[in-house]
Amino acid sequence: MNRRPPALLFTLVALASCLLGYWWLVPQQDKPATLPWLQQWDAEVLRPLAEERLSLGRLHERLPDAELWLQPGPRLLLRGALEGWRVEAEPALSEAQRASLAAASGIGPDEPERPQSAQMLAQLADRPVEALNLQPQGSVSATLLSASLGAPRLRLQLQEGEAWVYPQQGLTAHIQDERVRLLRAVPKRLLRH
Repeated sequence: MNRRPPALLFTLVALASCLLGYWWLVPQQDKPATLPWLQQWDAEVLRPLAEERLSLGRLHERLPDAELWLQPGPRLLLRGALEGWRVEAEPALSEAQRASLAAASGIGPDEPERPQSAQMLAQLADRPVEALNLQPQGSVSATLLSASLGAPRLRLQLQEGEAWVYPQQGLTAHIQDERVRLLRAVPKRLLRH
């Protein structure tokens, strides 16, 4: 008596072979690359800034080589670098503090910006950071940003490119030609409208 294997068993073996061959031959997609420093900065810098808990001194701890610069206006900026990104942070100053700074520095509207002393930075260490700009020094793909922070909650069309808005981080990214041009972080209350 000839016994043939049941058709169901034969079908299962054939299906398992096909799936194993597909898994073996098709390259596995790796997790997309991310900006390695951004997750740490999200926790230590961006979210505290969004919640208005980031001081100039605390930011300087993250950027120990950063320097304070005074521009006409007057406008005070902490400038540093982070893994291929230029960082500029502006401390919150009252109009009286700005007027005092302008008078003390003697900087006029047409004069070049000037570096400030480490002593001034120490005096302003407790001032909250009002805004933070991160500008890539090379080409950074927008997919790196979305892989690092997830999809933006809102996308706005700009005259050139678009703005990706991450309100929980108080972050807006300027994207042009699928490249990150600028990240700007502010307290999230400014992104609520």
